Amino acid sequence: MLTVLPTSSEQRLQQIAQARQAVLRDGRSLPGLLAESWIERSWQRCLASGKRPEQEVSFDVLSPQALRRTEEANHVLVQAARPVLEKLGAAIASTRYFAILTNAQGVVVDVNGAIDRRDRRADLITRIGVDLSEQSVGTTAIGAALTELQPVWLHRGEHFFNANSAYSCAGAPLFGPDGRCAGMLDLTGVDAVERPELKHLVVQSARSIENALIQSRPHDLLIRLNWSSHSLGEDSDGLVSLDPDGWVSGANPAARQMVPALQAGSPAAVHCSELFALPYEMLFDAARSDAAGSPQAMEVPLWSGLRLHALPLLRGRAAAPGWFSGRAAPAPAPAIPLKDVETALIRKAVNEARGNVMKAARALGISRATVYRRLGGKAK
Repeated sequence: MLTVLPTSSEQRLQQIAQARQAVLRDGRSLPGLLAESWIERSWQRCLASGKRPEQEVSFDVLSPQALRRTEEANHVLVQAARPVLEKLGAAIASTRYFAILTNAQGVVVDVNGAIDRRDRRADLITRIGVDLSEQSVGTTAIGAALTELQPVWLHRGEHFFNANSAYSCAGAPLFGPDGRCAGMLDLTGVDAVERPELKHLVVQSARSIENALIQSRPHDLLIRLNWSSHSLGEDSDGLVSLDPDGWVSGANPAARQMVPALQAGSPAAVHCSELFALPYEMLFDAARSDAAGSPQAMEVPLWSGLRLHALPLLRGRAAAPGWFSGRAAPAPAPAIPLKDVETALIRKAVNEARGNVMKAARALGISRATVYRRLGGKAK
């Protein structure tokens, strides 16, 4: 008798069923049975809050007053995300998946894609104002992304409630200019083929929304950052926005990873001079000099000794991703010699000390003679 081995898809569903039996019914933990450990953590939180897998899910919508407040509070997020959602909707139109945008509390604020409103399961979760948080609908990609603050993939029975086992979804958190979670982006299918590659797509799309949020915040200078082996002008760039005095008004997650001084969510204001070992005026000067021609990258030193390529752009200077499409990429300028950087820092210290060379030398930890020598005897 020929034995038919289960397909990989069938094996996945069998493993999920075994995990549900072990964790949700028998109260046991089976390491390695679930694809991700965060799923079991979410299940355990649901159980601890008194939820049971067999319960019905209500998919509650906010009251009209709460919905108005939510729409007003998330207007900037929705506007920044809409172009990305439209592209996503077109990209996944033939896959039976659709896009959902929520705020940081898991409330739906926008949707896009081929949503079959005749299917109650799709219609319920794509209504503006419906609460899809873990507290409301149990384990989902939305609740997991907002709780774990990392991209996730969730398939069928990996959802906590039995009623949600028709869904497959990918989710990624969205971080605002201040580094705090601003919401999440989700791609969901109903009775759809498992497509874990959508996790990569949702992450890329989330980065595009984060960059749009940075550029929507008032600023006078936008600095694109990347390592020397990467070209500038892509969504992978670090973005830092500055006000006229060089204070940081926002930064995306990529910039926070490149520049340790950009602490996410820190209440303390950060000045550009704390990020780069050069006077912030040099960045504004470079942007102004390039305003009439092609933008040109410059090399900027970090206080750690590492160097980044930076492209400073004045506000409104076509700083959006894709601006370089059809144009030559910005050519990196010659590296700034360390001697010039040090001289600029010394001059800045003297200016801040109002010409008091001794005070400037003491602040820099160098001798007064060094200040005079590096400034060519121009210091007073």
